[in-house]
Amino acid sequence: MNTIVVLLALLGGLGLGAVAAYYFLSKKSEGKAAEILKNAEERAQAIKKTRELEAKEKFYQLKTEFEQDTNQRRRELEEKENELRKKEQSLSDKYQNADRKSKELDSVKEDLTKQLEILNIKKHELEKSHETHVKKLEQIAGLSAEAAKNELVEALKQDAQTEALIHVKNIVEEAKLTATKDAKRMVLQTIQRTAAEQAIENTVTVFHIDNDEVKGRIIGREGRNIRALEAATGIEIIVDDTPEAIILSGFDPIRRETARLALHRLVSDGRIHPARIEEVVEKTRRDLEQEIIEIGERTIIDLGIHGLHPELIRMIGRMRYRSSYGQNLLKHSREVANMCATMAAEFGLDTKLAKRAGLLHDIGKVPDDDPETPHALLGMKLAQKFGEHPEVCNAIGAHHDEIEMTTLLSPIIQACDAISGSRPGARREDSEAYVKRLHDLEKLALSFDGVQKAFAIQAGRELRVIVDSDSLDDKQSDLISFDISQKIMKEMIYPGQIKVTVIRERRAVNFAK
Repeated sequence: MNTIVVLLALLGGLGLGAVAAYYFLSKKSEGKAAEILKNAEERAQAIKKTRELEAKEKFYQLKTEFEQDTNQRRRELEEKENELRKKEQSLSDKYQNADRKSKELDSVKEDLTKQLEILNIKKHELEKSHETHVKKLEQIAGLSAEAAKNELVEALKQDAQTEALIHVKNIVEEAKLTATKDAKRMVLQTIQRTAAEQAIENTVTVFHIDNDEVKGRIIGREGRNIRALEAATGIEIIVDDTPEAIILSGFDPIRRETARLALHRLVSDGRIHPARIEEVVEKTRRDLEQEIIEIGERTIIDLGIHGLHPELIRMIGRMRYRSSYGQNLLKHSREVANMCATMAAEFGLDTKLAKRAGLLHDIGKVPDDDPETPHALLGMKLAQKFGEHPEVCNAIGAHHDEIEMTTLLSPIIQACDAISGSRPGARREDSEAYVKRLHDLEKLALSFDGVQKAFAIQAGRELRVIVDSDSLDDKQSDLISFDISQKIMKEMIYPGQIKVTVIRERRAVNFAK
């Protein structure tokens, strides 16, 4: 019981102590808060005064700047106003001067008008006097003025024509003699100074083998090897009874060469089966393409030609495997290049440019594709595409007269091309088929009414037609040229293109006895 009383007394004492402590602390906190509030108010008042002073200073500063700017603008406006007044005064003075000058010009115009009227009157009087004088002369001479004038003009015209014809005839005869002599000299010198090499290219290549046992291995079981080889190369392989030989037939000489080299590798290696054939053909094709580029590079080095586009160099190498009427195209082009340089030197032209044009003149025969465009025009487009000189481009395009010749280099290329192609033994051609094609061309032209003669020239690339001038006029000549060209396209087979030229002339011949 006592213990409980004691505990209760302790608890009551602790409660009273806690209440007393809380009251004391609350009183102390209220005093500190009041002090903090007082300090805060004092600081706020000080900050407020500072900000008011700063605002007033800023206001006065802005006011001063605004007044200065306003004064400056006012002064500028006053200056501009003064300038405008001066300009206005100047314009007013000019207007007064112009008005004064206008009045002076009006006065001068009136004077000129009066003088013109006087001149017209005098002119009229002179015309009347001239007419009277002419009538008197006509009465004396017995001819009108117009008739006398016509007779005089006709007499002078006839004299001038006679003298001109005599002069022209002398010039033409002298030019023919000189030109013929010089042309013969140049052609002879060119042929003598140019080495003429030649190669006969066929549409077949003969591949020689050691024995007929190898022939059976090339054919393979049930012909699978030879079919794989034909599919890979695009060349027809003929295995016949010819001993120790296989014939490779195809129009593309590069494919024939690829097939020949691939067969040589396969036979040397001894492993011949379809997979190996495809591998060897592909490797041979890559090696041959590299060899073509090397041939082109050696050619331009030998000829001293620089700066050719790589694609043109590759095409020059492909000429090695292309022939024209049995004449190797690369050898023909080299021959033409050398002759062009020789002939250009005789004329005092650029020999390097001539040699370049001679080498590239048949470049249109060896593109990767085979368009129907004539090789001269295609070669010109390729040369233009790869940045060749305009004179070279014109020479390439005009060497078969497909376009007009614009430089002296073009006829030189044409002449050298004809010399190289017509050299005895240079080309192999079926003369009967060639003559028949020319005869058919002439016969076709002669079948038209009004045609007197027809001549196939330029190896059948041009047809010259002479018509009767009495039965056909110029418009009908144009029409007959078109009709002949259309009939040629429908009825004949020919390489490239054929130029149809219709000639209509009228000759007046008299004899003085």
